[in-house]
Amino acid sequence: MNIALVMLTYRPDEPAGIERALASLAAGLRELGHRAVIITAGSRGRDHDPDLLPLTSLAFPHTIPYEEIPGILADATGIGEEVRRLLREHEIDIACWGDAVSGLGFLNPAPPGTRTALMVHFPRADEAMRESLAHEPDAVVTVSPFMIDEAARAGLDSSRWHALPNALLCQCDPPGPDVRERLRRTAPVRVVARADPQKGVADLLRALPEHPGRTVQIVLARAGFELWPGLQDQVLKECRELADKLPDVEILPPLAWDEVQAFFAGAAVAVVPSTGPESFGNVAAEALSVGTPVVGFGLGHLPALIGAGGRTVSLGGGHDTDGVPALTGPSVRIAEVAEHMDALWQATTDLLDDAEAYHAAAREAPLRTVPYSPAAVAGEFLRMMAP
Repeated sequence: MNIALVMLTYRPDEPAGIERALASLAAGLRELGHRAVIITAGSRGRDHDPDLLPLTSLAFPHTIPYEEIPGILADATGIGEEVRRLLREHEIDIACWGDAVSGLGFLNPAPPGTRTALMVHFPRADEAMRESLAHEPDAVVTVSPFMIDEAARAGLDSSRWHALPNALLCQCDPPGPDVRERLRRTAPVRVVARADPQKGVADLLRALPEHPGRTVQIVLARAGFELWPGLQDQVLKECRELADKLPDVEILPPLAWDEVQAFFAGAAVAVVPSTGPESFGNVAAEALSVGTPVVGFGLGHLPALIGAGGRTVSLGGGHDTDGVPALTGPSVRIAEVAEHMDALWQATTDLLDDAEAYHAAAREAPLRTVPYSPAAVAGEFLRMMAP
């Protein structure tokens, strides 16, 4: 079978959840013996990859504000014609629109007879989303039950949507118990995030205890999109200035996709300080997969993902050990969540100081991600797309 994944902003090693999810889904489809291609407007210069199909009718700059994308696609006739032609030339059986806008769900340029899927990776109920749904794709696929509930809260009929988790692109064995104990005692706390205010990194640094007792290492990366021009530079500047005043903090350069799990395997704890609900939680999943406990806020899908593999901090202070958050919806303001960063640090310290609880979380962590192999996720996708 031939499957095309469409995402105009796609670039390999992009520090972004949708691109990362599409890459792992494509890998799983290939592992199952199918051909999977990715249609993009952001990967010129990589034409040597036969499974990456860059458009000639459109080329996105490396960094583009979200607000400019609809304008670029306002006259989408040529784009639609080229995508439709590529789908025909490559005899595509299933076309998967990676997003309502950037994945061309609103346009739905599928030849007759091609089955279609609309992927929903973040909450939206705008006109582009409604146009995408009006095309009646064969399946609407989102990343978690939380997202299905979010769509319903936004007034969309999500009763027939499918929840498909993001797969882990790489396999990396967790450290053994002796190494894990050494990591608990001496290894750094590690954070991997996109340079976005909602990822909470600056707030986390402002709340850092005076004597954390170990190094805090933070990987920050620019993505190919941002909410407004210069936002990511602003976030990077702010975080670096904060880190310069904190002797125990290091800001590290971006990582390739296949380097993230090994990076977390050497951490004592992974902290996910997002101040808004995570629709899935790629970073948390990658840390859990290598046996590194995760600490984050009880928002979005994160508590269901972490479970007993770490701690989720409720917005009332303290932490939940059963994965049931005090709040999972988006009604809380980001500033209110940021006020609880001290509780996030306290939960991290408490977990590191309790050897028995820490090792129980470390043993549980990789079990949380067993179902997220590329082949397993791809197989589930194909079942969702069956006529």
